[in-house]
Amino acid sequence: MKKVSLFVIIFCMFLSACSTKDEPSFQMKSFSYTDQNGQPFGSENLKDKVWIANFIFTSCETVCPPMTASMSALQKELKNQNLDVELVSFSVDPTIDTVDVLKTFMEKFTEDSSNWHMLTGYSQKEIEEFAREEFQTLVQKPSSSDQVIHSTSFYLVDKNGEVVSTFGFQQNHFDELIAEVKKRLKS
Repeated sequence: MKKVSLFVIIFCMFLSACSTKDEPSFQMKSFSYTDQNGQPFGSENLKDKVWIANFIFTSCETVCPPMTASMSALQKELKNQNLDVELVSFSVDPTIDTVDVLKTFMEKFTEDSSNWHMLTGYSQKEIEEFAREEFQTLVQKPSSSDQVIHSTSFYLVDKNGEVVSTFGFQQNHFDELIAEVKKRLKS
């Protein structure tokens, strides 16, 4: 029993020595893609802003339309509460999701694109790497399907470009998400 206790104590000391408390916060790498209006949009446009991101594609047969409807509802609620937040939807099927396709898709959900940008203008490999490296999530387009595997989360990104929280896309998560947005806007 003493050997087990000693092992646990040493293991805990080892873990505490490996703490990341003093590590610099993770900074998202710089990016610039093309939005639904054919305009360049990226990290420079989001500098010092709080933003919410998700991953969608327009030919999705399952979760993307409800996710996009939810993002639209969130956009309205953020505006109702006078919260200055950008929304960014990364297409995970950039070959299909051209600027015009994204614009038409967005118009099905909102007439207000003032703070919502649907992005394309990269290769499939680039968005898969970007999602993995910057959001720690999987994006994968199997060769055997026209559907893309991707996360259904909404990602809250702070003013420093750090992904600080993830939330479900359903509207019952809005109160918690908006409370976190308000904290991040004050900091």
